[in-house]
Amino acid sequence: MATVFVIDDEKDLVRLLRHNLEKAGYKVASAPSAESGLKKLRESEPDLLILDIMLPGMDGLEFLRALRRESEVPVILLSAKGSELDRVLGLKLGADDYMIKPFSMAELLARVAARLRKPSAPKGGRTASVGPLTVDFARHEVTVEGRPVKLATKEFRVLELLIEADGKVLSRNALLELVWEHAAGLDLDTRTVDQHIARLRRKLGAAGRLIGTVPNFGYKLAR
Repeated sequence: MATVFVIDDEKDLVRLLRHNLEKAGYKVASAPSAESGLKKLRESEPDLLILDIMLPGMDGLEFLRALRRESEVPVILLSAKGSELDRVLGLKLGADDYMIKPFSMAELLARVAARLRKPSAPKGGRTASVGPLTVDFARHEVTVEGRPVKLATKEFRVLELLIEADGKVLSRNALLELVWEHAAGLDLDTRTVDQHIARLRRKLGAAGRLIGTVPNFGYKLAR
């Protein structure tokens, strides 16, 4: 059962979201502010975050900027602001989706389901092993010497692309375009790739050494 975390200071809306999300089969946790929400997120690992932009104290965008330094949990932003600039800024900071208040609960539930759906990969159920690292593409599972490793969606996609490259070097720009579909329109920096590689190496432990750096160009996976 997936867990959805809601950060919003509107108590009535939180109650409404909780009722509908639980009715749809999700576990629900919540916090009324960014500060309390960040603390709770660090203590648990929700599968998706619904985040209001207009929060007391630290606002949602500032919270999102801080969150993306340590987590890639999918985020759906909620806001009364509907301008293109607001949407672009939210996506650029790392949001996965954006809904304008007031919104349809049925549409929100559909977007939650879509974001929680594990990405399908045309791998025919096969697995790949590189040294102590094993990846099951269909199940979206990674193990190192039999130990399960939990990767965020984009971290898994980076690893998947490196494995598919079969030892060839992938440039930072190529990874940015392939993993971050909005990259071209949002001017994301290639340092985003470097940050994800660093987290990926850290999570893989000793197997992280398989990911080699090609100075001033990109990355490759040792075979």
